[in-house]
Amino acid sequence: MVSVQNSSYLELPANLPVPIDDGQASHLVGLTMPAIALPATSGQSVSLANLPNRTVIFIYPMTGVPGVALPDGWDDVPGARGCTPQACAYRDSYNEILSYADVVFGMSNQSTNYQTEFRGRVHLPYHLLSDLNGLFKQGLNLPTFQLHGITYLKRLTMIISGGVITEVHYPVFPSNHDAAWVIKTLQEQGRD
Repeated sequence: MVSVQNSSYLELPANLPVPIDDGQASHLVGLTMPAIALPATSGQSVSLANLPNRTVIFIYPMTGVPGVALPDGWDDVPGARGCTPQACAYRDSYNEILSYADVVFGMSNQSTNYQTEFRGRVHLPYHLLSDLNGLFKQGLNLPTFQLHGITYLKRLTMIISGGVITEVHYPVFPSNHDAAWVIKTLQEQGRD
């Protein structure tokens, strides 16, 4: 087990278990976004069926809080660790991503209040969506894992064009390389 007591949430510990492609996201490409509205850190609801032409949504299990231990066994779950480094990589690549996409969202099943504190703490230029009630998870049958009786979303990234999922990155590892994958994929698709 990897110890988190003296590690930073901004860095990925060495020797994290690598997730494998279990096929749980193979059905997503080609699906139309469901008519679900989710609360965002902007204070508004975002209608997923009415997203701008090209949207990037990266889904992550849970961001941690400095000084608060992650759940026991968190680092033993392949792909669980790395939400803050992933979010910060999107922050650092935000302007480049927007040269190819119209909007970027992060998403977890954490509350909007929790996400708002996180967004402010790490200075994210994009908003986060909360699937606290699991509507999006159910609507697209998203991959999940359980730890201590709590269900978390597995890390995955979707590129959506015209309301249809065109690309999926799953599993995402290491998490801080996900934004680079998005940029490369968007460059290959070209700008409409």
